[in-house]
Amino acid sequence: MSTQTINLNNPAPQESSGCPIHALVEWKASGSLLTRLGVLAFGLIAYAAFFATICYSIGFVCGIVVPKTINSGAPAALVPALLINGAMLFAFVVQHTIMARPRFKAWFTRFIPHAMERSVFVLLSSVILAVTYWQWRPLPDVIWSVSNPILSNGLFALSMLGWIIVFASTFHISHFDLFGVRQTLTNAAGRDYVPVSFRLVGLYKLVRHPLMVGFLIAFWATPEMTAGHLFFAIMTTAYIIFGTTIEERDLVAAFGEKYIEYRKSVRGLIPLPKFNKGGVK
Repeated sequence: MSTQTINLNNPAPQESSGCPIHALVEWKASGSLLTRLGVLAFGLIAYAAFFATICYSIGFVCGIVVPKTINSGAPAALVPALLINGAMLFAFVVQHTIMARPRFKAWFTRFIPHAMERSVFVLLSSVILAVTYWQWRPLPDVIWSVSNPILSNGLFALSMLGWIIVFASTFHISHFDLFGVRQTLTNAAGRDYVPVSFRLVGLYKLVRHPLMVGFLIAFWATPEMTAGHLFFAIMTTAYIIFGTTIEERDLVAAFGEKYIEYRKSVRGLIPLPKFNKGGVK
């Protein structure tokens, strides 16, 4: 997901050194104090929606705590379930793909404050996910089931590790910037927005997209894989591969040689070292 915005004084984005996986540009604070506080309130609401949704996602995928999980409810007919579930996941893909593109951001911020753009993205993503979980049609036929308690608990723990990687990845790159809070706080204080400085830290030294690696682990590591869960995992994996491919193009355009060198030395999703033809990392 890109966090690119547009400079208020220049219609063309100005490249700035930001997080190695997010293209960022500067913009100036705008609006009256009342307007800026309203944007801040909206940003906090959007963040609260995100936090509630991501926490529910853990329970939904892992089948714990929450009232509606990926396997709960009356079994649905195969074809209608695939069509409905697929349509909801596709809506999420379309929203993410379009709203994350720099051209859309440049157009969108003609109508809303720049500080609000990321929060709108986050809130809409949360709403689509919430509707997906609410309307999900279960397909409980078992693909695999691990009865050994040690292996079963190990897979559950691995899934939890995936979610930990998801959260840890966001804090490596500036959690509150990624989810729009920093933008609204900066604007509310009347300060111009300056992107997070370029940092290559933690998990980003191992893979370029650790956030997505965490999701992959969380979705696939399960002691019981049902048909519905498998469909969810396949669809989200396909989007992750597609989404990171599209994002990489934006990042190369934004950061040029700096990101190309990063890509040469660090793999996208598989945490294995890269070697040149001479065998040197």
